[in-house]
Amino acid sequence: MKDTQLGRTGLKVSRLVLGTMNFGPQTDEADSHAIMDAALDAGINFFDTANVYGWGENKGRTEEIIGNWFAQGGDRRDKVVLATKVYGNMAADGDSWPNHDKLSALNIRRAVDASLKRLQTDYIDVYQFHHIDRRTPFEEIWQAIDVLVQQGKILYVGSSNFPGYKIAQANEIAARRGGTIGLVSEQCLYNLAERRAEMEVIPAAQEYGLGVIPWSPLHGGLLGGVIKKDAQGGRRASGRAADSLANTSIRAQIQSYEDLLDKHGVEPGETALAWLLTRPGVTGPIVGPRTPEQLESALRAVELELGEELLAGLDEIFPGPGPSPEAFAW
Repeated sequence: MKDTQLGRTGLKVSRLVLGTMNFGPQTDEADSHAIMDAALDAGINFFDTANVYGWGENKGRTEEIIGNWFAQGGDRRDKVVLATKVYGNMAADGDSWPNHDKLSALNIRRAVDASLKRLQTDYIDVYQFHHIDRRTPFEEIWQAIDVLVQQGKILYVGSSNFPGYKIAQANEIAARRGGTIGLVSEQCLYNLAERRAEMEVIPAAQEYGLGVIPWSPLHGGLLGGVIKKDAQGGRRASGRAADSLANTSIRAQIQSYEDLLDKHGVEPGETALAWLLTRPGVTGPIVGPRTPEQLESALRAVELELGEELLAGLDEIFPGPGPSPEAFAW
């Protein structure tokens, strides 16, 4: 497994990020532990989760599964760069109880301690803001973060689903305050079929030295060979992928994509991941395997070399928006 620096930091992370959102809701604890063991054996050291994963009455369950895996020993915790997130409401009864969500200093403090308990660790490597909080000033957020860094509970801070201007605002305020290096990563929706992040988010991340961590690299399965699998009697498209294929123009686009990859003799899911690894500013995409077999497929993407002809064909099928402001102004 290849590795790289996380943004402007000295932290070395693998070029694939193990996403754990399926652990609990779709993958039981034993299989989740097997996937984490296999990922670590393959050299994936960057694991991503969130306090709300598990969802509904089971929110927090995913962190618990990871914590139980750490508790098995074998230097598991020391080998992993652990990232989790804060923002969603974690009130036990599920109600929107005041101060149990978003990014107030009170909720950040409460959420960190709760995550540490579930994860059975005494520190979090990368603590990520899951969404922007329009009501809490960054001065308050950074003050809370500075205390947690001083206490040794977190090491770095990242963002998720931030627009470009919020990345800039967050890091400019951090710089004025001093004492913190600000955001070091941004986790955003980015893939061949969804390239709007190229206009503002990724340029802002590059300007401020943030590593970009794309989520949904297969766009809900749409880029994983859904049409071919359906024709061969395999797993049918569902959810967002099925909704997208109901649109005739999108279906034609995905058919062109699969035909292009057939011509070049490469697999759709692996190609979509490999394409992201060629993109400027990208640290590594998040892969969320439900089974060990899906993890093996993702690992092959790291070694896949995409030729210029194939890359040009992908750009023709999925043209990017172009840089800002030219994309919308000229």
